[in-house]
Amino acid sequence: MQRRTFLTGTVLGTALAAVPLGTLRTAGAAETHRAATATVSSLNDLQNAIDSAVPGARIVLADGTYTVPSGSSIRVTGRNGTQSAPITITSASRGGAVLRGERGFVFSGSSNITVSGFAFRQSTTVEVPADCSGIRLTRNDFQLADIEGLHWVMVRADDSKIDRNHFHGKTTLGVYLGVEGAGSTAMAQRVHIFRNHFSDHSFAGANGGEPIRLGVSPRALSGARAVVEYNLFERCDGDPEAISVKSSDNIVRHNTIRDSLGGIVLRHGNRTRVESNYVLGGKEGLRLYGNDHLVVNNYLAGLSGRAMVIGSGSTRDHHSGETAEQRRGNDACDRAVIVHNTLFRNAQSLSGETRVHEPTGVVVADNLLVGEAGSLVAMGATTGFTWRSNILWGSAADGNIPAGSYTRVDPGLREQSDGVFRLSAGSPAIGRATWGSPGVTDDIDGHPRGSARDIGADEYATSAPLRRPLTPTDVGPNAS
Repeated sequence: MQRRTFLTGTVLGTALAAVPLGTLRTAGAAETHRAATATVSSLNDLQNAIDSAVPGARIVLADGTYTVPSGSSIRVTGRNGTQSAPITITSASRGGAVLRGERGFVFSGSSNITVSGFAFRQSTTVEVPADCSGIRLTRNDFQLADIEGLHWVMVRADDSKIDRNHFHGKTTLGVYLGVEGAGSTAMAQRVHIFRNHFSDHSFAGANGGEPIRLGVSPRALSGARAVVEYNLFERCDGDPEAISVKSSDNIVRHNTIRDSLGGIVLRHGNRTRVESNYVLGGKEGLRLYGNDHLVVNNYLAGLSGRAMVIGSGSTRDHHSGETAEQRRGNDACDRAVIVHNTLFRNAQSLSGETRVHEPTGVVVADNLLVGEAGSLVAMGATTGFTWRSNILWGSAADGNIPAGSYTRVDPGLREQSDGVFRLSAGSPAIGRATWGSPGVTDDIDGHPRGSARDIGADEYATSAPLRRPLTPTDVGPNAS
């Protein structure tokens, strides 16, 4: 492999070796080991250090620009850390080691590996394959080559963590971060995506530029048990879906989507919890397909498109044995529970669709809808819906919400320093929630709900919010 041409010093370190402490603290105590840190300054020495790394090893690549030769890569093959002592490969400073060329890190048969602090500028996808586990990509800067159809990071390994990275600057078809699994129908298990910053995707096509795509249509019925939380999306205009969920049994919570075309879309799959997200000042809000979702404590405000859609289907339910074309179709939203959400001054508030299979058995309760134009509720055909204890306000018409399921009254919202409109003292929303809410213990701010819950995403409190809409200082490589 090629050495950096601009280095004037010598190699600062070589391959890593384990250094046994060899000391028993007490009789019968397990022997402990300490792995040394290796500081390297060439791709060749980096590869040698990786090839000999043991649990707890820390390999530090000196700052600089490194071009991986065509046909080569930085191989992480058969290396296994442990959960308590991962193998860490890091840049000397965050973003200081820049990786160029066709390929960067290529993982195979490895576990409990952390890659931290690099600036990725390569021209092929960063793959985390299914024969690995416990791979963590943290505090990296991703701006790969702007190639049509190139997905930047694809995760197929169980127990992967993608955290505190910045994905930015794409103008072509392709996702920033995809999660799939082994084979054609499985999903990687327990992937954790948190504290990332996704920004500035300006692809002008109709779809195919999602910041996060959690599954694909053939994998929709597979439970992934992924958690997507505390991520910030800004100016993400590559797709109407900023978080596109095409798998089952996931949690999407505490994210902020701001000034973006895309929203949160449960496109395929069942039993996902969407909780305490902010979608602000963009176009799309939240769209629901599939069965048995819980949608709670979300704040959707200032959107130029549809704030919340309870989707109809080209099929009633997806099932095994479908054709590929059938699986790509929309699955009607059945038995969702939609409670404690605030929809504030959007072009369209709560709406439906007109496909052949109407949504069924959905609960819409204890939500707060405020709008100034059109209709606050514009549902298509529905069957077996439960509407209860919603508050409507503003000059927008009520729409076709059933009589007796709402009160039209000024909720007494007041704008606070972060731009969020929250309940003020004396609001008629305070203590008026009636739905026996499943597992809703706090509000969008982190304040406890208590036994007498308020309508909408906010529970009135005099103390400062514990959670607010995210800003760039809360996410990305330098986040705490």
